Amino acid sequence: MTAIRLLLVDDDPLVRAGLTFMMGGADDIEIVGEGADGDEVEALVDRTRPDVVLMDIRMPNVDGLAATERLRGREDAPQVVVLTTFHADEQVLRALRAGAAGFVLKDTPPAEIVEAVRRVAAGDPVLSPAVTRQLMEHAAGPGPDTRRTHARTRIAVLNDREREVAVAVGRGASNAEIAAGLFMSVATVKTHVSRILAKLDLNNRVQIALLTYDAGLLEELEEDGH
Repeated sequence: MTAIRLLLVDDDPLVRAGLTFMMGGADDIEIVGEGADGDEVEALVDRTRPDVVLMDIRMPNVDGLAATERLRGREDAPQVVVLTTFHADEQVLRALRAGAAGFVLKDTPPAEIVEAVRRVAAGDPVLSPAVTRQLMEHAAGPGPDTRRTHARTRIAVLNDREREVAVAVGRGASNAEIAAGLFMSVATVKTHVSRILAKLDLNNRVQIALLTYDAGLLEELEEDGH
């Protein structure tokens, strides 16, 4: 089995040391490099070719938001998981909109951080139901009406089945859960997700989820009693 190549980026050496220690017990994860600021990330990625970057949001020169945007704009970009001390705030939303595959709290139990890296490397976003609720509450932000109109226009390109899958992704459902709920195979779900990403020009499932929040689709779902 090929080990997951992981790059750590955090300006606090103690945090990096702690992450290195906890990852050291995972046989399937290899730390290929460390960085202390966002301005180092692109050069480190070119040199170490990581599968996943675990990156702090707040850094002194170039923060994790800008670094994530730069990385996700590249071809064959690694997945990014942002580290934060907050459960949800505008910075986290910006990171997810920039293409981060999810985020973990710095006080998350070590085993869960290790599992988050594994999940993201496998293509699954780190977005728990509890987090989706917080994101829904924070997603409106400035200009919610304009954002909703824009989101609904984008969502309109999806057919009915793709829209159902997009809403399920927005609820934080896994491929297996979507397959069971919509009576289709997991392979078919994956095909729909790939088509949704292509049609909407998005990077990952988290961005699908955020677009469904912006469009108000989950609010409609709750109003219908689902």
